Amino acid sequence: MLEIEFFHDVICSFCFPMSARMRRLVADNPEIQIKHRSFALGWDETVFEQMFGSHEAVKNEVLGHWEHANQNDDEHRFNIEGMKETDFLFPTSKPGLIAARAAGLIGDEETYWDVFDKIQEGLFIRNLNIQNTEVIEELVKETTINVDQWREAFHDATTEQMVINDLKLAQAYQIQGAPALVINQKYLLSGAQPYEVLEKAIQEIMEQEEN
Repeated sequence: MLEIEFFHDVICSFCFPMSARMRRLVADNPEIQIKHRSFALGWDETVFEQMFGSHEAVKNEVLGHWEHANQNDDEHRFNIEGMKETDFLFPTSKPGLIAARAAGLIGDEETYWDVFDKIQEGLFIRNLNIQNTEVIEELVKETTINVDQWREAFHDATTEQMVINDLKLAQAYQIQGAPALVINQKYLLSGAQPYEVLEKAIQEIMEQEEN
């Protein structure tokens, strides 16, 4: 059994294709166990201001990243033109990461994954403002999760602390960006790798772990 800690962020464009590949990897390799971990590219507005000069400047810069991520995505699902037409500022990481962690708390890793993917779909395909908690709740309702239980966990301060603990763990692993995989707490794979590269690396690690 391999445990893979999957560090990703709801606003991370390269995490979108990587999540689909990780689902395929798990389907092809049932001996893999996924643990979802938060990695915040832009935890709050102050981070955006430090990185881009202002919150208003983020969208134009990030849409360039979307172009590259869309090329990386096996199905080219990004709605870049639609995002250009929206009138809201680019969302921060915090609400979506807490929402996904809340889902995992009342369910399991698969529940976390379903909500995480739904939030990413909301941003990258449907161009919804996932900064808005009402938008997030509507997306959660599209999954099979108990929304009342989710809402309670979402507003519980301990849920946010669990996300922060993930961010500290990412620092301890010396992870510099997302997506990133930590396998059995000792092997690090970074970036949205092609599926064939990902599968080959995992198979090699499995062989090393068996020896």
